[in-house]
Amino acid sequence: MNTWFATCPKGLELLLRDELVALGATDVHEALAGVHFSGDKAVAYRACLWSRLASRILMPLGEFDAVDGDALYHAIGSIDWSTHLAPHGTLAVDANTALSKLTHSQYIALRAKDAIVDQFRQASGARPDVDPDEPDLRVNLRLRRDRLTVSLDLAGSPLHRRGWRELQGEAPLKENLAAAILLRARWPETYAAGGALLDPMCGSGTLLIEGALMAADVAPGLRREYFGFLGWRGHDIALWRGLLEEANARAMAGLRELRPVFFGSDADPRMVQTAKRNAQEAGVSGFMHLDKRDALHVEPPPATPTGLVVTNPPYGERLGDRAELPSLYRDFGEVLRSRFGGWRAAVLAGDTELGQAMRLRPDKRYALFNGALATVLLTFDLHTRDDASPREVRPLSPGAQMLANRLEKNLRHLRKRLAREGIECYRAYDQDLPEYAVAIDVYGDWLHVQEYKAPESVPPEIAATRLREAVRVAGQVLGVSRDRIAVKTRSRGKGGSKYGQMDQRGEFIIVHEGGLDFEVNLTDYLDTGLFLDHRLVRAKIRELAANKHMLNLFAYTGSASVYAAAGGARDTTSVDLSATYLDWASRNLALNGFTGERHRLIQEDAMYFIGKPGMKYGLIYVDPPTFSNSKRAEDFDVQNDHVALLKACGARLAVGGAIVFSNNFRRFRLDREALAADFTIEDFSAASIPFDFARRSDIHGCWILRGHSVDPWGKNG
Repeated sequence: MNTWFATCPKGLELLLRDELVALGATDVHEALAGVHFSGDKAVAYRACLWSRLASRILMPLGEFDAVDGDALYHAIGSIDWSTHLAPHGTLAVDANTALSKLTHSQYIALRAKDAIVDQFRQASGARPDVDPDEPDLRVNLRLRRDRLTVSLDLAGSPLHRRGWRELQGEAPLKENLAAAILLRARWPETYAAGGALLDPMCGSGTLLIEGALMAADVAPGLRREYFGFLGWRGHDIALWRGLLEEANARAMAGLRELRPVFFGSDADPRMVQTAKRNAQEAGVSGFMHLDKRDALHVEPPPATPTGLVVTNPPYGERLGDRAELPSLYRDFGEVLRSRFGGWRAAVLAGDTELGQAMRLRPDKRYALFNGALATVLLTFDLHTRDDASPREVRPLSPGAQMLANRLEKNLRHLRKRLAREGIECYRAYDQDLPEYAVAIDVYGDWLHVQEYKAPESVPPEIAATRLREAVRVAGQVLGVSRDRIAVKTRSRGKGGSKYGQMDQRGEFIIVHEGGLDFEVNLTDYLDTGLFLDHRLVRAKIRELAANKHMLNLFAYTGSASVYAAAGGARDTTSVDLSATYLDWASRNLALNGFTGERHRLIQEDAMYFIGKPGMKYGLIYVDPPTFSNSKRAEDFDVQNDHVALLKACGARLAVGGAIVFSNNFRRFRLDREALAADFTIEDFSAASIPFDFARRSDIHGCWILRGHSVDPWGKNG
């Protein structure tokens, strides 16, 4: 019978104690960040294989006084290391110290390593090598108040590394902390009662994967290829193989019976893909439903009356601004309150204040540590609302009913063609009635409502009422809930911005157009990231791009570059002064599989870039702003400066190439006379206006310019 010590994150000691008892340990009692226990070698092996909570399993070899380096060296040398390690084996030493005269852990580890190596060299002339990653023997040293504890680390590497994590997010949740959250939230009981597990901010999928492995009775260490005892001279191979066979049999039986009740989503599509790959590595991908969705739009899965919502929201340390988080927690609390009656919930909040922002009454609070970060786990029983009876719908005002009739008429006119052409992003209404001065755009299952400036004769309170009615009507007619309607209201902001301060929610959704995927943001910016009126302009770019070097000036979010790449461009170059937009463009390209050196993104003033000598392009797309007075670039006015801009583009245009030039300045006049000497010009404006923008035929202008020279060999640039 040996004594062992299992380490764990602070706050998990009581849970770990109970887990070790269930694994057959005796004389179990908790300490700070760990649990002492007794048992034979099989108990220690089971703890390595089956503990969901422990970080390491240590085998103490002795305790010594170590007030200086020499005392440390002699203490280590007094242990017979030949019983634990072969002379030609590999070795690593980990050390930590507190409240002692020896204050440098690296020095402690080095002196201990020297003592072990010298013992072998003096005995046989051979010496073990150092392997910091997967040694045959890992020695753990703990020095407290000059008292040294020497142990063997049977885990070898932290047990939270289950062996399935291929990728992780910026602030990953350790697997043993995830297991503790699930146990505190009573997930095993919830699953046994037929419930589901849902994580609306799933990140790399840790909580869902741990929940699935727990429900399927899969040993958390079953996929690990390395343990610290595998090279230990005291290792019992037959015993270990027997435990592995038992664990494999239990896993196979559990996975056969596992129900597909694991649902996850994340606002970042890259994290959704990461979670999918991790779930596949863990062997549970077939039981998961993972999609891209903002947490505030999550709903219970169909035909799932009960379950556990569990999540690890941002804390404001690395992932976001702390000042913005209370509103996220408040809104998420309302989502839980209004949609998840009959469920349980568990939220790992950054602190008590963030937890209180949810405005839910927790039944339990637990102090936990996510690495070095102190956090609080809150668990809730979400009771069904007593006022669940449907609310009486207020009748529409005569004006609002008129708006509803017009919107329904528009949709009848558009619907067949939208379906035939596979269009899911379009304009449904554009100030058709002067009393309701808004534009209503559809982005998949979201709506984007923008207010036009009301006439001076309309009092502000009347305009505000009409806007509210327009939002209500749009939701009713198009069947979209209010939380999926983004509204841009006109108010004079700083610097004269006509829409004032945007929401800055950081909410991106993915929409589809022309068989391609694009990120849009309906709340944070004046524009959404995808100009719907340029749909046919983008289609023309795809048509012209085959085998061309394509340049996208004033690239914005790179949608034109994506279309060019899809059209077979040799490569694309996207130029914009904004790092934010270039990052967005990079994500759009990656969403569609266009990555690598063939798709360059350059942060530079477009006028400066095109004015420099450089390579020739077979297709240049230019969609400049109406004007710009950016502090980082020269002032620009599209009416005054378009001739110089287009001539500079002409100097970088390959023989036989084309420039597609568009802009949204409604009073713009192309200076054909100044450009005639350099280009033949095709007015593509009328042909580039989509049918759903027919009421705004002047919303943009578009021209295709080609140089007069002809490539006699017919080569593309």
